[in-house]
Amino acid sequence: MLSPSSPIVEIDAKIASRRMGGRNKGVRPPAYEALEDGLQISQVRQLLHHYPRRYIDRSAVATIGDLKVGQQATVIATVKKVLSRQTRQRKAMVTVTLYDGTGYLDLTFFNQPWTANTYKEGQELAVSGVINMYRGRLQVQNQEVEVLGGVGAETVHTGRITPVHPATDGVSTRTIRDLVWRALEQLPELDDPLPDEVVRDEKLSSFDAAIRAIHFPDTDAERAGAEERLKFDELFMLELGVAFRKRRVEVATLGVAHESGAELVGNFMFALPFEATGAQLRAVHEISAAMTRPRPMNVLLQGDVGSGKTMVALYAAVTAAASGHQAAIMAPTEVLAGQHGRSVAALLEGIGGRNLLDTALSKRDDGQVSLLDDPAPAPAALTYTVLTASVTGKDRERVLSGLADGTVDLVVGTHALVQEGVAFDDLSLVVIDEQHRFGVHQRMALKGKGADPDVLIMTATPIPRTLALTYYGDLDVVVLDEMPKGRQPIETRVLRSAADRRDAYDLIRNEVAVGRQAFVVCAAIDEGNKAEVKAAEKEAEHLAVEIFPDLRVDLLHGRMKSADKDRVMEEFRTGACDVLIATTVVEVGVDVPNATVMLVENAERFGLAQLHQLRGRIGRGAHVSFCLLSDHGGPENEVAAARLAAMVRTTDGFELADEDLRLRGEGTLFDVRQSGLPDLKLARLAEDMDLVKRARVRAFDAIEQDPELTEHPDLLTELQARFEGSIDWLFHS
Repeated sequence: MLSPSSPIVEIDAKIASRRMGGRNKGVRPPAYEALEDGLQISQVRQLLHHYPRRYIDRSAVATIGDLKVGQQATVIATVKKVLSRQTRQRKAMVTVTLYDGTGYLDLTFFNQPWTANTYKEGQELAVSGVINMYRGRLQVQNQEVEVLGGVGAETVHTGRITPVHPATDGVSTRTIRDLVWRALEQLPELDDPLPDEVVRDEKLSSFDAAIRAIHFPDTDAERAGAEERLKFDELFMLELGVAFRKRRVEVATLGVAHESGAELVGNFMFALPFEATGAQLRAVHEISAAMTRPRPMNVLLQGDVGSGKTMVALYAAVTAAASGHQAAIMAPTEVLAGQHGRSVAALLEGIGGRNLLDTALSKRDDGQVSLLDDPAPAPAALTYTVLTASVTGKDRERVLSGLADGTVDLVVGTHALVQEGVAFDDLSLVVIDEQHRFGVHQRMALKGKGADPDVLIMTATPIPRTLALTYYGDLDVVVLDEMPKGRQPIETRVLRSAADRRDAYDLIRNEVAVGRQAFVVCAAIDEGNKAEVKAAEKEAEHLAVEIFPDLRVDLLHGRMKSADKDRVMEEFRTGACDVLIATTVVEVGVDVPNATVMLVENAERFGLAQLHQLRGRIGRGAHVSFCLLSDHGGPENEVAAARLAAMVRTTDGFELADEDLRLRGEGTLFDVRQSGLPDLKLARLAEDMDLVKRARVRAFDAIEQDPELTEHPDLLTELQARFEGSIDWLFHS
């Protein structure tokens, strides 16, 4: 008996040996090789979950006498005559004439001489295709033909709502359709993987009925019901895996129960040089509660550009330090790490925070580094430092020593933090900024520096709500949905004409004239960024010489030495540069409140999230700002035009994130395979928010009632099958 775990070659044992005339039955036919190599289908189960991508409605059977030219129709008729001949080009042409009592219809096959033996007089055929007229006779174009076994015989390819499955080289959609049909014929009723109460309470159709109807529905309503059931299955199993892993991590690991209400933490909040927003206060309350629990905190802190995530992260770091432990903040670039370092210095100044390198060392007259004259300065409330690849020599040695012996309470750095030789005395909090820019191994390496530390993941790339509930569902999500007071609006315009560009240059000149500054960003053109850098250099020269010869123009790109990047950014930050031409190195971590114009060249090349990040570099001060998006793609690039229209329509990062998900799909927004979670075949997060919420509630309830799924072994088996290839993610932290 065929089962879902059977190899697909068992669907029809005759097929497996047909090529060899019954000999060498171990040799698999090409179709099966193509299915496995091209579509990764080797088992019946995988074949059943290879869903149609569309359907053709061939269910309405017409009589030949009623046919009209141009009509898509299905006809059931008898073969009246088969005629084989050669054309003037000496190519085979076979004409099969059909009759149904109301008229005649021809099927013509070119260069298919074998069809003369395939169809016989008296056979009953089901034919679907487009009707046309040739030399006064009705014909069928692009026909699907099926030989019927008799009155009432089942049809697979015609006379029904016909599925069109994704195909690949070496195996056609017709072959896949035939394999699925024969598999369903041989399979007994399929067991339902979902608990009975979930199916009942959610008013879902049975799994067996849904699988059969998704491939061969009798009606559109039946297909829709099957699709909803199987979408729910995908989302339920996804959320079940998330809940299963979350519960295992919480039970299996023991973290640090940080102290709450420490004096240093209260002093930090009191000394803030600005008024915290309501969203920030809610966030620190939630994070404080999570850090005081004995199990490790795993929080995703998401907030729009400029919503104040750094202050919240620093609150968590001060909480760790006040409890006698260490904290680390890891950023993806030196530019962002440097920005965080400046923010840390500004926010910790009010509580006596001390930079290890700035206060512990000084230069002697002979240029050598020595200890300050006071060998025992007053102890700081909190000692911090920065560690990147540019920190070298004696400075690096002091930082490494301070981390290892506990002198340093907080370190801000790049991937340098996860390198060998970096050891912590007592790391209890890891903050990862812009986490999607790091690989899994880097994140795990930093987390591994401490014994199950609390983890706070920050992102200024707002994550669509459905992604937060699924691919980040094992994290507790804290949202900053409020902007600090005093932020000015940003007006966004799209440049498509020469007049638009002249206006853009005039705007930059006018803003500089009143003391403001501007960014010009060049798009990435190749993966190695060589063309990007060249484009930026060329644009900088063009603007400096031809457009703004009287302004101070500078250039910043990722291939510059760290010292040169720091110099350029410092000059721009202090107002010594009017217009900064840059690559996407300025996407995150650049905070220049005086910059009020952002001109993005080739904006059509960027995704919505990146455009929103770039726009976030302006509008950070007390002045109205302008984002100018230069579109060279033209109106024919509909997706790019939709992105730019969304940028003009709203500055709400969460709305843009949902739009990005709708335009691009979840598989391209984040590396789904890297996340450890299975792909979705039917469900679409941008469209199925309600199903996501329903599935999440049911899945988390199931794990709450049966954490190890011991009472639902079939459900555990299904979970493991869905997460095949991600078992380590599922069962380990």
